Amino acid sequence: MKKLNKTLKLFYVAICAMLMFGVNACAYIDPSVMTYVIQAVSGIIIAGGAVIGLYFRKAKKKINKKLGIDENKNKEVESDEITVEN
Repeated sequence: MKKLNKTLKLFYVAICAMLMFGVNACAYIDPSVMTYVIQAVSGIIIAGGAVIGLYFRKAKKKINKKLGIDENKNKEVESDEITVEN
């Protein structure tokens, strides 16, 4: 744990140093680069939401199982009958 703490402190100091002593660049950002960034950020957000939804469903299922709650208690199921008329 001490080794991890020391590594995190070193990482924090390195990031702060890069932000404080960074060199400013006068550069042009092409519009196509910005659309790529927007797509990447939205993809990360959507994937994160999907992961959160999956884990929420798993946790809900475990809690319902422990409490003895049946989700399908009041649901109606249709029969699989197929009628063919000539």
